[in-house]
Amino acid sequence: MFKVFLAIISVTLVWGYTWVTMKIAISDIPPILFSSLRLLIGTIPLFIILIIQRKRLSIGKENLKNYLIMSLLMALGYLGILTYGMQFVDSGKTSVLVYTMPIFVTIISHFKLNKRINIYKMAGLIFGLLGLLFILGLEIINFDPKVVLGELLILLSAISWGSANVFSKLKFKNIDIIHMNAWQLILGTIFLFIFFLLLEPNHSIEWSNEAILSLLFNGLFSTAFTFVVWFWVLNKIDASKASMALMFVPILGILFGWLQLGEKITFSIIIGSFFICAGIFMNTYNFKSTTTTKKQGDVSCEKCINGLRSKFN
Repeated sequence: MFKVFLAIISVTLVWGYTWVTMKIAISDIPPILFSSLRLLIGTIPLFIILIIQRKRLSIGKENLKNYLIMSLLMALGYLGILTYGMQFVDSGKTSVLVYTMPIFVTIISHFKLNKRINIYKMAGLIFGLLGLLFILGLEIINFDPKVVLGELLILLSAISWGSANVFSKLKFKNIDIIHMNAWQLILGTIFLFIFFLLLEPNHSIEWSNEAILSLLFNGLFSTAFTFVVWFWVLNKIDASKASMALMFVPILGILFGWLQLGEKITFSIIIGSFFICAGIFMNTYNFKSTTTTKKQGDVSCEKCINGLRSKFN
């Protein structure tokens, strides 16, 4: 259990610090090119794992369509849009906005997976909405077109990330996860590089030491390492318990952004982050299973008591 706990801490710390490194990198490297290179670096270890495990490397015609859709949702819809919007938004605030993803998963699952929104999830949705109002409220009042555009793009990327999670539950129940992610990452690398050529052909590039180190960190640790470790954790403990770590990522993102980049932590960000983290908790914790377990326990106790009564009577 200690190894699982250590794995969760390491993944949470890496994801929390990722936003600072992304902000550093995209100041020197165009955001879409950065996203493409990040995926390329993250893809290599996954293919190495497949080779070591002697698993099939070819994509297969039966998987091509679903892998393409997954790549469009994750590479373009999530990472590409996220990184582009992050140009205009602080790293800490970005981490808070993008981790509204579990809240959007609840809404999408209601329609696509027939997972009804119970009272706990509804409370989580309300908390998430309040959090967004606190964070986005000042920007809407003191209107800055670039900042508002960046924040809306980041929210759009969170919706795309949530859509990808639901799509994977629908289509990849019996698929090798490493194989699927290796291919959707390499496809995403190609898509993003094409968009870089179309949208950022004249963008200046400075290969500074900070940008290169940030790129390597995002490719090797934020993408490849955390992917392998996180799915290992999910195989060891219940997903709802593991997902509790998601609450700490935006908090760490704000803290690291303040410590390294000098980003301001305002009262509205603190309150908004609190509500969003509460929304994440309400939408990821499995309240129903806890209630069911208690009921089953009560039934078992009643059976034991009745059995003892029958013996003594």
